[in-house]
Amino acid sequence: MIGLDGEQLGVMSIQDARKVAEEAGVDLVKIAPNAKPPVCRVVDYGKYKYEQLRKAKEARKKQKTVEIKEIRISPNIDTNDLNTKINAARKFLEKGNRVKVTMRFRGREMAHMGASVHVLIDFAKELEDCAVVEKQPKAEGRSMVMFLAEKK
Repeated sequence: MIGLDGEQLGVMSIQDARKVAEEAGVDLVKIAPNAKPPVCRVVDYGKYKYEQLRKAKEARKKQKTVEIKEIRISPNIDTNDLNTKINAARKFLEKGNRVKVTMRFRGREMAHMGASVHVLIDFAKELEDCAVVEKQPKAEGRSMVMFLAEKK
């Protein structure tokens, strides 16, 4: 049994514990019901729940969500267009996001999927100072996908 100020009151029967809680004008709460013997605490339950919610809210505030930003390119992309896409990916990575680079294949381009892997590899090489390849280029249907993450 734990008292109102956090002091140890020792092991006592449930009736005695309820009596102590009633005299203090607060609630008796089981903190660890599976312990031997179960641990109870004399506390104002409304205040206790409020504190728990506040702690959970603070923990959620400090969490950082990582988004996945997608950049689409084609197999016959020009050098300047590729550099523009690389700069966009660099900005995303600096903000702490992951980048999904998708190469879309249309029509006859499907026949030359293997020959276009070098575009994604060049993309990754340009960003190797600030990014690491999380998932190597892989063909998925009509597209080829590669994931990049910020270098730690």
